[in-house]
Amino acid sequence: MGNVVVVGSVNVDFVVTVDRLPQAGQTVSGGSFERFGGGKGANQAVAAVRAGAHVELVGCVGADIDGAAALAELAAEGVGTNHVRQTQEAATGVALITVDATGGNQIAVAPGANRLVADFPLSMLRGDAGVVLLSFEAPDAVLCQAAEAAVAAGWSVVVNPAPARPLAPRLLACHPILVPNEHEATELTGEADLERAAEQLRHMTDTTVVVTLGADGALLCNEGGTQRIAAPTVNAVDTTGAGDCLCGTLAAGIAQALPLAEALALAVTAASQSTLTRGAR
Repeated sequence: MGNVVVVGSVNVDFVVTVDRLPQAGQTVSGGSFERFGGGKGANQAVAAVRAGAHVELVGCVGADIDGAAALAELAAEGVGTNHVRQTQEAATGVALITVDATGGNQIAVAPGANRLVADFPLSMLRGDAGVVLLSFEAPDAVLCQAAEAAVAAGWSVVVNPAPARPLAPRLLACHPILVPNEHEATELTGEADLERAAEQLRHMTDTTVVVTLGADGALLCNEGGTQRIAAPTVNAVDTTGAGDCLCGTLAAGIAQALPLAEALALAVTAASQSTLTRGAR
């Protein structure tokens, strides 16, 4: 089955679907509204469960209706939520998402309780080795703590550096498999050429890097060079959460001891399929 521990965010997504995305200062009307569960950590955890892994989530939600609903949704999916803390100090995180007719999106996030994810329970890494999956909607301190604990326990570390910010030296020292998208890879390195960006990131972590390319699949960069993993052609409805689906599925494949290229190919296919329905999951 494979074990995956996810550290990351839990949000509620408020989604408006319109014909085209608004420009700055512009209003686009005539859309439809839906509400979904979201947050990178939660989305990745659900994807990993659906890919066959045993998954525990570390996060924080508000002691509010949204937080209770989010926990119930995750539990119904089979995600372990014993380490998702409920707090009175902040509301559950919220994402405002606009999706256009091609499935493209704009996203603005109010992190709320996600900023308060503070402690990583070391006891979670006892037993069979697995994967700790991290994303950047949680604070650096807990991400570094989780990565260091994973290394000490002999677990693999996968980091989705999204939204992009400078990579903490403590995190890099854990030699994580980085999984940025093409924009994040460029932002982290200043390099527009994606193969060169991936190579720079590989030298920073001294291990494999995956750059996700949306409809074009993914770029796998390791000491043997780079290879592209193609994505199946689909008519996307909503691309929200596709990267999260890829990361969660990839982590599950690594935890199940699949060869990395095989795990990534499965993850790229899962991400493509995830765009065929509305919502991040």
